[in-house]
This record gives sequence, C-alpha cells and structure tokens, in this order.
Amino acid sequence: MTRVLFAVSGSAHWTLADGTRHPCGFWPEELAVPHEIFRDNGFDLVIATPGAVVPTADEAGFSPEMNGGSAEPGQRFRAYLESIASELGAPADLNEADPAEFDFVFVPGGHGPMEDLAASKEFGRLIAEFDAAGKPVAAVCHGPAALLPATGADGRWLFAGRRVTGFSNVEEGQVGFADKAPWLLEDRLVDGGGRFEKSAGAWEPHVVVCGNLYTGQNPASSAPLAERLAEALKPVETVH
Repeated sequence: MTRVLFAVSGSAHWTLADGTRHPCGFWPEELAVPHEIFRDNGFDLVIATPGAVVPTADEAGFSPEMNGGSAEPGQRFRAYLESIASELGAPADLNEADPAEFDFVFVPGGHGPMEDLAASKEFGRLIAEFDAAGKPVAAVCHGPAALLPATGADGRWLFAGRRVTGFSNVEEGQVGFADKAPWLLEDRLVDGGGRFEKSAGAWEPHVVVCGNLYTGQNPASSAPLAERLAEALKPVETVH
C-alpha cells in the first residue's frame, strides 16, 4: 500500500514584517481535497506536524470570499476535516518521521508553513532524504516554502535549477499580504535558483512536475496536483 507522509504546519500564526502575528494555520482545501483523493485511491495516510502539535485550520479558508463567493466549498471542506478529526487531533511527530517508511511526502499550504516549516532545518534534512531516495516531494500553494531549508552537499538549495511553482506574488498581493510579508514565496524560490512557473492568470490551477518534485501554485491546484500524484503512485496491476 502506498504510504503518504502528510507534513502539516503546526503554527497557528504567521509573523508579519512589522512583528505582528497574523492568525492562520493550514489552508483547509489544500489538506482536505488531497487527503480525500489519496484516501479514495487506497493510500495509507499519516498526518504529522513538528512536535506532534495539533494543527490549526485557517478560518479564512472556509469563507465564501476565499471560495469564489460560494459558502458551499467551505462547508464541504469543514465537513471533511471534521470527518478526519481523529487523525488531525493526534498527529505523528514530523521531527521523528523516517522517509524509509513512506512512499512520498506532501505539504499542504496556508501561511502556517511560512512560519515553521520554512525555517526548519530538521524538515529540510527530511526532504533531502526523500529526494535522495528518488521519492516524490510534493507541496501546494504556500507549501513549497517548506522546501526552502533543504540543501545539497554543496550548501545550495536542493531544488536549484528545477522547475517549481507556488503562491505567486500577484496572488499574495490580491489577498492583501504582499506589502506586509517579511518575504514572498515566489521571490525566495527564484532567489534560491528555482525555475519558477505560474499560470497565465492568477488563481488558475497550475501544476509543475520536474522529476520527483511535484508542486501546485494555489488552492485550485490542490486537486490536480493530488491526482497527478495518485496516478504516478498507484500500484501497477499485474496481468496473469
């Protein structure tokens, strides 16, 4: 059975450039939708956070304003997260995860990863182990921030030179944080040497696959990214 390490931020805030704390966490759609797709494909899922902290969903992700003006998506995401409350309420410790026990790692976004995973040397080493084993490393929206602490033997960013995407500067500006953020994800990925790609229009689904690196640009990319991974990781049926 394909086993997934669901690496979720344990932070309930994001420290802005002026030092204030913006309440956040993981983005509901980016955890709920991939989780359901992986589960429906028969994958074994392990939710883990740094220190086994119970993760916090960003309430903004349930709002009609962040879901195309409709209340239905947020209600659906909340219902699904409630259905897996036992998993979310008792996460594994991400700092103790062994890549040998998993087939790939997936990082949902939200501003939470910008606070903790992006600065975690422990998680950077974990990502490097997955990459060295040729196992898929996947992240969506702000999730690619968690890839930043991963470095190669030469000290450079591990994913320098590879095609990658993530929440764009334009999208960050449209949600009102571009001028408040201590740094912008697109800028950091580019500065690290990533070959950043994005959709022609903001908020359009966009998935980039470069070898074993799978990234999605925004919340709308959650489903297509998870489907690409499910297709790549589903067991090969033997013909008798």
